[in-house]
Amino acid sequence: MLDEKHIALPDRRGNNRIDSLRNIVENPKVALLLLLPGGGTTFRINGTARLTTDQALCNSFEMEGKLPRCVMVIHVDAVYFQCARAVIRAGLWDAARHIPQDQLPSAGEILDSMTGGEIDGAKYDAEWPGRAKDSMW
Repeated sequence: MLDEKHIALPDRRGNNRIDSLRNIVENPKVALLLLLPGGGTTFRINGTARLTTDQALCNSFEMEGKLPRCVMVIHVDAVYFQCARAVIRAGLWDAARHIPQDQLPSAGEILDSMTGGEIDGAKYDAEWPGRAKDSMW
């Protein structure tokens, strides 16, 4: 939170796609839907976004020596609780409704299957923890 009317979100490392950033340049109207873990409450923020590479602002989001490429600054127009019926119906936080992890394919298995073996799924999965740690921020 920068002040009563502005919040800032850093552009952290991700999949190197700029879809959301491009969308903001083309149409700066944004809406954030925040899920509050464990319950059905959702919180919505509507506003107008702009992108900045202001060095001081980027520096304020430094994590483990890494800076965001840019920061999205949102002028907040409205804040309110959003209807949470869909979250409640989905049982999002109900662990009894979750599929056990060992019954789901891993990311490597999915990539191996999708690429007809061009991506070695076992190698991908084995290397993932190191890649995640090195590229987290």
